[in-house]
Amino acid sequence: MNYPHLAVLVHRQAQKYGDKVALTYRNYETSHWLPITWNQFSQAVKVVSNSMVEINIHEEENIGVFSQNMPECLYTDFAAFANRAITIPMYATSSASQIQYIVNDASIRYLFIGEQFQYDIAIGVFQVCPTLERLIIFDRKVKRLRNDTTSIYFDEFMELGKTFQHQKTVDERTSKASEDDIANILYTSGTTGEPKGVCLYHGAYVEQIRTHVERFPELTDKDISMDFLPLTHVFERGWTFICLGVGMQVAINLVPQDIQKTIKEVHPTCMCAVPRFWEKVYQGVQELIDGTSGVKHMLMLDAIKVGKKYNIDYLRFGKTPPLALRLKYKLYDKTIYSLLKKTVGIERGHFFPTAGAAIPEAVSVFIHSVGINMIAGYGLTESTATVSCADRTNYSISSVGRLMPGVEIKFGENDEILLRGKTITKGYYRKAEENKKAFTEDGWFRTGDAGYMKNGELFLTDRIKDLFKTSNGKYVAPQILETKLVVDRYIDQISIIANQRKFVSALIVPNYKLVEEYAKEKGLKYNGREELLKNEKVCALFKARIDTLQQQFSHYEQIKRFTLLPHSFSVEKGELTNTLKIKRNVLNEHYADEINKMYEE
Repeated sequence: MNYPHLAVLVHRQAQKYGDKVALTYRNYETSHWLPITWNQFSQAVKVVSNSMVEINIHEEENIGVFSQNMPECLYTDFAAFANRAITIPMYATSSASQIQYIVNDASIRYLFIGEQFQYDIAIGVFQVCPTLERLIIFDRKVKRLRNDTTSIYFDEFMELGKTFQHQKTVDERTSKASEDDIANILYTSGTTGEPKGVCLYHGAYVEQIRTHVERFPELTDKDISMDFLPLTHVFERGWTFICLGVGMQVAINLVPQDIQKTIKEVHPTCMCAVPRFWEKVYQGVQELIDGTSGVKHMLMLDAIKVGKKYNIDYLRFGKTPPLALRLKYKLYDKTIYSLLKKTVGIERGHFFPTAGAAIPEAVSVFIHSVGINMIAGYGLTESTATVSCADRTNYSISSVGRLMPGVEIKFGENDEILLRGKTITKGYYRKAEENKKAFTEDGWFRTGDAGYMKNGELFLTDRIKDLFKTSNGKYVAPQILETKLVVDRYIDQISIIANQRKFVSALIVPNYKLVEEYAKEKGLKYNGREELLKNEKVCALFKARIDTLQQQFSHYEQIKRFTLLPHSFSVEKGELTNTLKIKRNVLNEHYADEINKMYEE
């Protein structure tokens, strides 16, 4: 089946689905979810595309979108595509320096703004962005500065196109739309240096829609997907375009922190997520189990054991479970598993793609055991998301699945994964030197990830750039150790320290609530969090838990010392990227004293 270019996708779907709901969003004043039909979606895109011509947006011009997830983000995207313009989404939590860099690097004239936070940042950098001409504000509640004469609200912007006076120009531009046109430039988070703008092409997105529908025919226009991750993230962006291509309803989550509430209001059948979401579910269930006793405690443990046998030992390999096991599983499915899914808000769920980081094995086994169809995968911004993903059956827990149709792979020096195919970027925006480094002479993209193939599945071993070399000459892969330890319910965040050090240490952000409960249970006296985290009994608790979890690692890979921190790593302090990856160089700087103290004799 041929899927339409993104320039016409929404309009084609409107012809097919008419008044069927395409999008929903939460009105925070009424707490109700409001529907947007395909016809309304199409009409809004037409109006915005005319407004873009009215303000003189050109073909192949870069347009910035700095916002949380909103329907207006999609109106802007698809209107830009109709005009052969390029959208550059920016994370809603970005700092002034990040916005300034992207606006100047991409010579952006028009920046579409979400809410007050984004407006305040954007208006603050206006004077240091020579190309920037106007801000267009989605949220009517945003309070503009008195002397601001350069911004308009989105409803005012839409008024400029409501007569469709430029529809002929829009149609002419759309008719020239090609798969070789750039659709988006997505800037990487810059964990290892200056951000790079990844050019993603229309042909790559259309190919992702085609291959996902081919691979997963169970995705239909009866599904409801929750937009949970930022649309700036290639994973959510690519997934949303797939959902719209299938014709499913997309529920747009505005406030990321509200996901635990909004997911229970929407009850989605699909949602893409990062492993951290499932780690929180896993830790929550572990706390629930630990808080029970007697028969209830035994039943919950048995339910997980039965689910593991049924889903992991049998169904995973396409084998039929014995009758007794099937009956027992069915009973638990109607009671314990059902209650668990309802508590999360995914009792109707059937498809949950998950990527962005390594999934701890214990988490993966548990999620599958209780009947949640989490699809593990691997991808990068540069690959327009999915490179590989698991099937429903015949998958290995620790793999990232089988390659998507059309993706080619080979392995270079140090087992580096090299990729080629229609979904792989052709390069970074205005970065000639970076492009030389990123591709081999014969055109394979260097991912920076190491791995191997076995029985048709891809396995990741480590991130080559993240490998630490101790002062003793031993190599340590920090992410593997971090993934193993973060499943502990007492550990919220962890960063391994080892590079050019004589042994491995760690900075740990504890689950403060559980540590405080432990202190109360043990009758520990303390003044403030810092004193609590230095308590010998608390430190002994963490040492025992860490030692248990790291038994499988070689002696030189194991954590010898650690520091419990009284504050979380944060995006605001620059310690995490917008996709919540650790910026190790920033942590090394911010916690230099704590790190050096761990290496004192």
